[in-house]
Amino acid sequence: MSSSALPLPAEGPSLKRVPAPALFVGGALSQYAGSALAVTLFAALGPARITLLRVLIAGVVLVVVRRPRVANWSWATVRDVLAFGAALACMNLVFYEAIARLPLGSAVAIEFAGPIVMAAVGSRTRRDLAALGFAVAGVALLADLQISGSPAGVGFALAAGAMWALYIRFGHRVANHPSLRPGDGLAVALLFGGVLLLVPLAAQMGPALRAPGLLAQAASVAIASSVVPYALEQVAMRRLPRARFALLLALLPATATLMGAVILGQIPGAPEGCGVGLVVLAAALRSHRADTAPPARGLPAA
Repeated sequence: MSSSALPLPAEGPSLKRVPAPALFVGGALSQYAGSALAVTLFAALGPARITLLRVLIAGVVLVVVRRPRVANWSWATVRDVLAFGAALACMNLVFYEAIARLPLGSAVAIEFAGPIVMAAVGSRTRRDLAALGFAVAGVALLADLQISGSPAGVGFALAAGAMWALYIRFGHRVANHPSLRPGDGLAVALLFGGVLLLVPLAAQMGPALRAPGLLAQAASVAIASSVVPYALEQVAMRRLPRARFALLLALLPATATLMGAVILGQIPGAPEGCGVGLVVLAAALRSHRADTAPPARGLPAA
């Protein structure tokens, strides 16, 4: 999404001195640190309730900051924003169910195959076919390593990849609506996604509401996984050519693996590291063409 009208964050003198790639990497580290923190809360609240709190809190924060002008939206705009929010909420939910069962880096690498496959299908260039082959090989290796321990985890990670592809589709529609200020659609989509999750889960939220400490940690997940990465990515996108920004996305599975190792002690073995590496290579090859490379996650899953 274009960020030319975003007030979030203000590029003060200190932020302007930080190189754009460093801002992106900082956002990715925050994103996956938030995911790792979420994993530590699953025992107390479970993935579904943590997902609800993350999406809803992030949505409220961004709506308050953005103050979107919903009254000016057409029905087509509202429809696309709501579809975007539904895809976003479902993607977060199945991703959290995946990382409750799989190492963080493996789950992200398997999920990452979704947009890579979507971008590569139908292409006939050698580079694109090679990217698709590396992605399939990496995911197959990781799935083979993980499926005996948690077939459900592999299934949830693959579902997260499919939902990420839908997120990209609806996200492009929202980003290209001429009546939307940049960031407004995402803010409302997050809030709607949170409300959508609240409907079936409201009766189960008692433990979180009775434990201020857990609620505060869930808010930290929302800020670390959503608000901070979104803000930093928007600044990076203002400065970087699309091709370079797309190439940086290839770092996401490796970044997730690093944070899983540092925070959760999930040290990958050689085969697992090879699987993640193949997905990173596939993403880097796809990112050579910026017009079809998967866009920034911003606020979605991880």
